[in-house]
Amino acid sequence: MAMLLRTDPFRDLDRVFEQFTGTSSRPAVMHVDAERDGDTFYVYFDLPGVDPGSIDVTVERNVLQVKAERRRHTRDGAEVVISERPMGVFSRQLFLGDTLDTENLVASYDGGVLTLKIPVSDKAKPRRIAISANGGRKQIKG
Repeated sequence: MAMLLRTDPFRDLDRVFEQFTGTSSRPAVMHVDAERDGDTFYVYFDLPGVDPGSIDVTVERNVLQVKAERRRHTRDGAEVVISERPMGVFSRQLFLGDTLDTENLVASYDGGVLTLKIPVSDKAKPRRIAISANGGRKQIKG
């Protein structure tokens, strides 16, 4: 008979501590990476094991909010031996600058990672300004 053994003798103490600090009922926020590549920002949220249908992405007044839910799936009659993965509703807020074009934000979910692609708005990109000098016009980069 195969058996799964816990290798951490202090896990039960950690679990009691989590119950008193409230982290069992409120899992840690999702981890995020962000990068800029030219005129586009990419934001990556770790959401392994999350049903894509439970992910909700909203933007209101330059506040990006991502919510997702991960539920524990157990077989009927199965005994849970170890239960360490955080479950429940995860939420994360990011404040976006005015220079990002949130109207054209694109979201995708693959391999447990939610990826947001946010372009820089046209008004934030450098543009050429026409100026007049001695009655003529000349373009300068602004």
